[in-house]
Amino acid sequence: MQTDKRPEEKQQNVFARFWAWRKKRAAVAKKKEKNKTLGQKIWGWVAVLVEAVVIAMLVRMFILEPIRVDGTSMVNTLQDGEIVLAMKTPYWTQNPQRNDVVICHYPGRVNEKGIGPFNLSAMFRLDISTVFVKRVVAVPGDYLQISNGHLYVNGELVADPEKMGSVPQDFELTRLGEDEYFVMGDNRLWSHDSRASDVGPISRNDIVGKVTQVVLPFTNWRAVE
Repeated sequence: MQTDKRPEEKQQNVFARFWAWRKKRAAVAKKKEKNKTLGQKIWGWVAVLVEAVVIAMLVRMFILEPIRVDGTSMVNTLQDGEIVLAMKTPYWTQNPQRNDVVICHYPGRVNEKGIGPFNLSAMFRLDISTVFVKRVVAVPGDYLQISNGHLYVNGELVADPEKMGSVPQDFELTRLGEDEYFVMGDNRLWSHDSRASDVGPISRNDIVGKVTQVVLPFTNWRAVE
C-alpha cells in the first residue's frame, strides 16, 4: 500500500521546483543580456540613469531636501557648514507651527538665478534659488511686536535663543494676516529675516519644509528643535 509523502519531503520538493524555476529564469535573462547589441546595452544604462535622476527629483520635490547651512544666523542651533534635512511631509496636512525651524524663500527672490519654480506650492517647487534656514516665531493671527530688540508674541516675551542677544531695533505692534508668517534667525544679532524691510512676513507658499535633523558632519548628527 502506497502512502503519502511526509510533509518534509513535500516541502523539499516545492523548494527544489522553485529553485529550478529561478535558475531557468536567470539563465534566460543572462542569454538575453548576452545577445543584446552595444546600442541596446547603452540605452539600458541610460534608462537606469534617467530613472534614478527622476526618483531623486521626486524625493527632493515631495519628501525631503538636504540643505547646507551658510552663515551664522542660526547659531547656536545650527552651525555654519552643517548639512540639514528639511522634511516636506509634515506640511502636507498641516501648516507650519510657531517655533518650527524651516527652510523658506524670501519674497521676490525665487527667480534670482533665472530658473523659476512650478507654481503648485512651495513644497512642489523645482528651482535652484536661494533658500534660508529660519525659525517661525509667529503665525497667522498672532500679534507681534519688537521693542528694543525684545520679541513679544501675543503680549508674551519670547526669550532670546541660547542668550545670543538681539539687535536693538523696534517693530511696531502688528497682527499677522491670514497668510503671513514671521521668521527670524536664532542668532538675532546676525540674521537677515522678517525684521528687514526687504523681507517682512512671508507667505505659506514661501515655506518649503521643516528642518528635523543635522546629518553632516556625522560627529554633529542630532535632532533640531
